[in-house]
Amino acid sequence: MYRLIVPALLTLTACAPESPASGRMLFADKCVVCHGTTGRGDGPLAAQLDPAPADLTKIAERRGGVWPQLEVMGIVDGYSKRYLPGSDMPIYDEFVSGPLVSFDTGNGLRSRTPAPLFGIARYLETLQDPAPTRRVP
Repeated sequence: MYRLIVPALLTLTACAPESPASGRMLFADKCVVCHGTTGRGDGPLAAQLDPAPADLTKIAERRGGVWPQLEVMGIVDGYSKRYLPGSDMPIYDEFVSGPLVSFDTGNGLRSRTPAPLFGIARYLETLQDPAPTRRVP
């Protein structure tokens, strides 16, 4: 019986709404068309966009090796775009809806955020090349 339960629990954990695996699925569904399958900004529509889509694999490198979790979530959720227009990046309501998850914002306090938004940010962190040397909220 345990041979059935443990794999099932591992599968559920890997597909949890806030997991990098769920973020990978959202990325494939919404972001690949512009950012490409590897996140380097070379998707099928990239050549038609001005400015060109960002290379998402270099977010941490552009910040001296630091992974900026909240900054990334703020870009992905479209909050800043509503007030600072200037890119063709669409706002996806799916990223800011659904169940909420709690995460440490870096100051010892826990904050609740939509699981899809947190999942896609966690997935983008896995794309970093080179990997981040430290993280900030």
